[in-house]
Amino acid sequence: MTDDSYQNAAPSTSGDIATITIENELKRSYLDYAMSVIVSRALPDARDGLKPVHRRILYSMHDLNMTPERSYSKCARVVGDVLGRFHPHGDSSVYMALVRMAQDFSMGLTLVDGQGNFGSVDGDMPASMRYTEAKMTHAAVAMLADIDKDTVDFQPNYDEKELEPVVLPSRIPNLLVNGAGGIAVGMATNIPPHNLGEVIDAAVVLLDNPDVSDEALLDIVPGPDFPTGGEIMGRTAPRNALRDGRGSVIVRGKASIEEIRKDRDAIVITELPFQVNKQTLIERIAEMVREKRLEGISDVRDESDRLGMRMVIELKRDASGDVILNQLYRYTALQSSFGVNMLALNHGRPEQMGLRKLLELFLEFREEVIVRRVKFELNKARDRGHVLVGLAVAVANIDEVIHIIRSSVDPS
Repeated sequence: MTDDSYQNAAPSTSGDIATITIENELKRSYLDYAMSVIVSRALPDARDGLKPVHRRILYSMHDLNMTPERSYSKCARVVGDVLGRFHPHGDSSVYMALVRMAQDFSMGLTLVDGQGNFGSVDGDMPASMRYTEAKMTHAAVAMLADIDKDTVDFQPNYDEKELEPVVLPSRIPNLLVNGAGGIAVGMATNIPPHNLGEVIDAAVVLLDNPDVSDEALLDIVPGPDFPTGGEIMGRTAPRNALRDGRGSVIVRGKASIEEIRKDRDAIVITELPFQVNKQTLIERIAEMVREKRLEGISDVRDESDRLGMRMVIELKRDASGDVILNQLYRYTALQSSFGVNMLALNHGRPEQMGLRKLLELFLEFREEVIVRRVKFELNKARDRGHVLVGLAVAVANIDEVIHIIRSSVDPS
């Protein structure tokens, strides 16, 4: 059969065998796969700012009653519960998602309180889940508040034996506060973390005045607030990225030139750009010194401890600290560019959104959650009211009630 005749062949059946064109099958199957990755794996929901795996982890911890006031539980318990009930994938995907929610250098507002080795800014891997322990933080409790009051819709899990929430009734604008990153099919998202207080203030202003200008909102939230610190270069780029939902933000590590002993200066770095591996940066600087691409450096050492980060780059006597610092900004990750691409799911559809749109969606969602909660509590009060009215009638006619009970043939 020629290519043309094969492509134009109509589907025909012979028993249980159907003839189809491979082109149509590949188009249909790949589109199904792409939509599955986009909706059910890689992109966060604009309402609660979570991907399905993170939502399932927090809901599982809620069901296991792993609240902040209780003691820590093994992470293996959470991972096993999530795998068995909601997430039929590899255990490492669930555990690494759990670990990230506990890393204060990855999240603006951690959702998991971890005990044990949960990795480091040096790129160290976390300990195995049988060694680490976790529970929810107060922020995670706020994201799950009132979930048992019919505030959100539930959907069947993978084997339709249980129900899982479609979205969490979050009290926190989590997507802006913690950011997100993910690569789907044909699209990707990279949302930086922002300051919790600034985002809340902007949401309140937008709630009080829906016609507030974008510039006024950007005055409240002028740019990202990275958990590892660093300094954002310029004001225009982060404002444009927040307004349009796409842009590039240049971030520098925080460095100073200090005199460490007589006639010897050193560049001391105390903050790094977001997602920069400290150990890799040190190795990169040492490599450039060996290759003589950086002159004037005599030693590079890491003096970080539990109190904070401290990288010391010791200079030679005749070296200029400002010149070497500018070379470090130019040739190493001490100055990095963060590509902002604020893509999220708006009721299941991927959409690029700026600060205003994300805040509007969050406020609409919170209004829906509160209305549903009030209706639930009202119906519960009405049901309870019928019982109370019956009790009041019984008390008002207590003698007759006692007579009926005593004269009955049997208790029922």
